[in-house]
Amino acid sequence: ATIGSNPAAAAAAAVASPMQYAGICGDPPRRAVARTAFSEVSTTAAKFERSTSRIVGTIVSNGETRMSNRSGRRAESRAANRSAERRGRVTTMAQSLHPAALAVSLLSIRVNATRIVMPLRPRNPTRRQLTVLGLESSCDDTAAAIVEHSPGETARIRSFVVLGQHSLHVSHGGVVPEIAARAHATRLDLATEEAMGKAGISLPEIDAIAVTAGPGLIGGLMAGIAFAQGVALGAGRPLHGINHLAGHALTARLTHQVGFPFPVLIASGGHCQFLAVLAPDRFLRLGGTIDDAPGEAFDKSARLLGLGQPGGPAVEEAAKSGDPERIRLPRPLSGKQGCNLSFSGLKTSVGRACEGLRRNRELASGDIADICAGFQRAVSDILAEKTEVALGMFAERFGRALDFAVCGGVAANSEIRSALDAVCSDRSVRFIAPDPSLCTDNGAMIAWAGIELMRVGVPGDLKVRARPRWPLDRVSEPILGHGKRGPKS
Repeated sequence: ATIGSNPAAAAAAAVASPMQYAGICGDPPRRAVARTAFSEVSTTAAKFERSTSRIVGTIVSNGETRMSNRSGRRAESRAANRSAERRGRVTTMAQSLHPAALAVSLLSIRVNATRIVMPLRPRNPTRRQLTVLGLESSCDDTAAAIVEHSPGETARIRSFVVLGQHSLHVSHGGVVPEIAARAHATRLDLATEEAMGKAGISLPEIDAIAVTAGPGLIGGLMAGIAFAQGVALGAGRPLHGINHLAGHALTARLTHQVGFPFPVLIASGGHCQFLAVLAPDRFLRLGGTIDDAPGEAFDKSARLLGLGQPGGPAVEEAAKSGDPERIRLPRPLSGKQGCNLSFSGLKTSVGRACEGLRRNRELASGDIADICAGFQRAVSDILAEKTEVALGMFAERFGRALDFAVCGGVAANSEIRSALDAVCSDRSVRFIAPDPSLCTDNGAMIAWAGIELMRVGVPGDLKVRARPRWPLDRVSEPILGHGKRGPKS
């Protein structure tokens, strides 16, 4: 959002909740003491003072004025704002910029429902046709794709390459990070070369490179970023570091041109959360898992049952001949308020069911099929119930949802798709589930996320860094992951 000459009106239009607080742009503030109804808060646009080479602006809350005081030097700015930071009040972020660029700098305002970021540099949206190379290496799939898009038209995936590593990890019973990283380092150039060959284009015809920068396995992320930096530097093209989860969440816009805002469920091997997608770089978490992700539960349950990896497809295949009612498993957090989820107890229940049947005999193929069917039904029921709650929460904040999207590897499961489709049908909401090939990790979603950022004027940056943990919602309190590594979601 841009404040311009009327900061209060612009901020009011963007605030989706009546409560707000001011904080540091970027990472969440350490404290947030001041929470005030928006109607009681007034702001002034930051202005450049030539005599002091500073940017000055104010936010008035509860009759108390807090000043935003920027300088071209980071140390001076931090010192000037130190007292405000301790109160969790108005603070800003300074960079060494030309005075002309500083003059258009604006205040940052945080809200508890969404985040308004007034950038230090004015954005320059791109309205021309874009062709972007997307690279994905966050886990065990080395992927590259080229996506082309013209404003107002459906995007075209010109090439789609995924080099799997299943044979490298199958004997270990799961993904080994070091093996995955080495495989990415040797396959990224092959995947890129194949993608460009299938698309029939060369590097000079690429407008930008987009690469997964997190979250994921650090070795794979570093391999992908290093390769992408070399390609971008050699070709003289901008580089965009993409949040892997944002790539999944925005896939609905790649395939169905969904408008903002819209609710989405990301369900994969490492993540599970309901989000309100407000913009290509703005997300609000409605709820999420408090322990395991559903894909992780599928993998571990498959291992307990002696099935192959990855566990999702193996469990789904075995469940086809099973009876979901024979062994009924629990539905954690069912009936609880909110749309947080839990899958750890469900995985434990699978282990206990196996132990109970093994007391008198070995597990028969029918037993395995019934446990898989019961487990899959339990996951479907949990996701369906919480999806209904999430749609209600979205409606309270943003109005009735017209579309609901599901993405991530678990979204490829046909029974889960059917259960979520039924929930959406009852609410007259369009259900969007991308093709299974776009649910799992792929380069097309990364390329599309890069296009989305370019459309809103986010500049490229060669100094992309790997981020093993990278929550999409940087405003809400984390529900999973703390400590040195930071929040997971």
